[in-house]
Amino acid sequence: MTAAFALRCAAGAALLALVGCGSATISGGSSPARAKWVGSVVRTPDGGQLRTTIYYGPWQCSAAFLSRCESKCAAQGYPLMGCMWLADIKGDWQGRYLFLPAEAGGRLAITHCCCDYPTVADPESLRKVWSRSRIRFREEWAKELGTWPNTAGRAWPGHHLRDFLHGGDPTAPGNILPVPDEVHTVINAEYPACYAPGGKWLTPGPERPYAD
Repeated sequence: MTAAFALRCAAGAALLALVGCGSATISGGSSPARAKWVGSVVRTPDGGQLRTTIYYGPWQCSAAFLSRCESKCAAQGYPLMGCMWLADIKGDWQGRYLFLPAEAGGRLAITHCCCDYPTVADPESLRKVWSRSRIRFREEWAKELGTWPNTAGRAWPGHHLRDFLHGGDPTAPGNILPVPDEVHTVINAEYPACYAPGGKWLTPGPERPYAD
């Protein structure tokens, strides 16, 4: 899905795994996933059990994601500069269906379309809004999805898919994704290249850029 993906609304069952305690493991070597977060098994409203795994990039978008981003940008009157595949959310469910044991699962891609948005004059004012709202936002998240992800008690940053420089909403649920500190640093460093002409983020990547 695109940057407009609303974490509180879409695939709520998959995201309920954030209720449990989890862990983030930063990969090294040749692993294409920069980080992997595994949530604990939690009960779902239907009586089943769910475990969520989040794989973090960023990766180059597949041809299909690039095409969707191009259409999205064009609909707003902007050319597409690049597309970043930020993370993949994988949900594995086990329960019963028609009184028989059943299993199901799926993946949701979190991508950001770098449309050629105009920059705002004062992005710091948006950052201040987020700073004032951060704790309340995490509390609201906790009411619906469980404890905001953390590592050793340190809360993960909330990454804004559409960044402040390009007018991203500082408190919109669909614009915020929790990411580990290391990944947040990498993503932020790559954003300028995504908005620059002729960069690697306009080149299609593989359909599946990481290994489980």
